[in-house]
Amino acid sequence: MNVADIMTSPVLALRPGASVTDAARLMLTHQVSGLPVIAEDGTLAGIVSEGDFLRRSELGTERKHSGWLEFLVSPGQAAEEYTHAHGRKVEQIMRRDVVTTTPQASLEEVVELMSSRGVKRLPVIDGGKVVGIVARSDLMRAMLRVLPRGSAAHSHDERIRGEILAEFANQSWASNGAIRVKVDKGVVELSGTIFDERIRDAARVVAENIAGVTDVVDRITWVEPISGMLMTAPI
Repeated sequence: MNVADIMTSPVLALRPGASVTDAARLMLTHQVSGLPVIAEDGTLAGIVSEGDFLRRSELGTERKHSGWLEFLVSPGQAAEEYTHAHGRKVEQIMRRDVVTTTPQASLEEVVELMSSRGVKRLPVIDGGKVVGIVARSDLMRAMLRVLPRGSAAHSHDERIRGEILAEFANQSWASNGAIRVKVDKGVVELSGTIFDERIRDAARVVAENIAGVTDVVDRITWVEPISGMLMTAPI
């Protein structure tokens, strides 16, 4: 699966000359937190998001530098902050250094970009033009499409147990066989001994992701490495 499979296209966008009022109204109407700004020739000019409306003169929230900090702000920076707080057009408040992606990029690449650059959406560029946008919500929808949709009424217990054990075998934290699995009419019982409490949650997630599982009973015992105390999950 790549960006082309999940991106939103055509793109809801703004022109650089659009008013700040129109931008805010469009975002609220369509319940989106950011929009690309596209020039007349279809190229990306910038992006505007909810964060660009935080430091505004209308709200009395424009950035202020008090005391000696005022002397550290260059005239250029001060002018930029003034334009952003008082500008009436999208091109005056938008960010121009936009992180983008391509239709062929993998979802792994998209997630890495979003995480490392701290952004929620990426315009999709192909041939120099904006052809779509991919946002965190698109990734969530993609996840829902591939998650198990529910229990199979007649799932065979042995199949369920086999799939759980197979996944455990592929995971370094569970490959030692310390976690035992029983399945009865779709109800999975996990038991055994672990030395790290985080393994309990991971084991439960494995079971919950298997089609046909109706419930997971946790009977795993945690051995605290220092004191040797035994702790089991409440029944």
